[in-house]
Amino acid sequence: MVVSDANRPGERVRLADVARHAAVSPTTVSHVLSGKRLVNAATRDRVQDAIRELGYRPNQAARQLRTNLSRMVAVIVPDLTNSFYGVLTRGLADHIGGQEYGTYVCNTDGSADRERKFLHDVLDRGVDGIVMAAVNAAIEPDLAQARLATPIVCVGTPKDDLGVDWVSTDDRSGARDATAHLLERGRQRIAMIQGPPGTGTPRTEGYHDAMLRAGRAVDGRMLLQGDWTRAGGQAAMRTLLALDERPDAVFCANDLSAIGAIDVLRAAGLTVPDDIALVGFDDIDAATMVMPALTTVRNPAYEIGSNAGELLLGRMNGDFTGPARTVKLPCPLVERASV
Repeated sequence: MVVSDANRPGERVRLADVARHAAVSPTTVSHVLSGKRLVNAATRDRVQDAIRELGYRPNQAARQLRTNLSRMVAVIVPDLTNSFYGVLTRGLADHIGGQEYGTYVCNTDGSADRERKFLHDVLDRGVDGIVMAAVNAAIEPDLAQARLATPIVCVGTPKDDLGVDWVSTDDRSGARDATAHLLERGRQRIAMIQGPPGTGTPRTEGYHDAMLRAGRAVDGRMLLQGDWTRAGGQAAMRTLLALDERPDAVFCANDLSAIGAIDVLRAAGLTVPDDIALVGFDDIDAATMVMPALTTVRNPAYEIGSNAGELLLGRMNGDFTGPARTVKLPCPLVERASV
């Protein structure tokens, strides 16, 4: 069947065009698209053939106006170059994709201002839910307000006063096990490269726990701030090597920092683990690619994303309307060659 008044190239095919092409009413086309009304098989096949032939795509903006649903969720992360957040986003997308939700991904570079901007942007776009993979303290008032309008799941250390669902990991236990592993291997001067100020606190607490249990004093010069990046790990390692008495082991608050530390040790002619042992945190793919392969703590990124999707779907579908929930996942030690 041929449409006499075919659309010009580049002109959007409308539902009415499909109806004319299939010789049915626009209402019948709507019923076929929604699947909510019974349409006889021959008519349904004719409509579907017309949709394929014309290349018709439903107008999502119009559908959103009718249903008040965008079928989109947003995930806001601090650093897409860190594969941890890519895997987390994949876990989220895989879980909600089966429910026919798409995903917006926003990269903040760890900036509170960008975090706030993206939060308001995606709210304006009418997303059905938001996953925040990092929360700066400065935007907590915005977040508490936003969750009244849109379901929100946060990832990280839970903060009960925000009233949102959380997916957290047992970072403190993982960091304690990592530091204890170094102590058990006879290391005496154990340094730590931390995250930026105000972040990663449970990992620092786990380091202190293990040192306290072993009766070891913590030398303040051995605690350095990093910024979660490879370059930050390099800078911190240079500072540690400049000490009068350098460490014989370093616990790094994430794998990128540890990989940066390995860069500096190699350039200085030192070997890992003979001269200085290293443990990271996250177990990103690159942890198995460096030489030597990095002993680390597994931060289950995919499972974090999947669990965030599960909590978010419960809110978006109205299956759960109760108080805020927290899912806590374990962080096991993964032993490799850097210790």
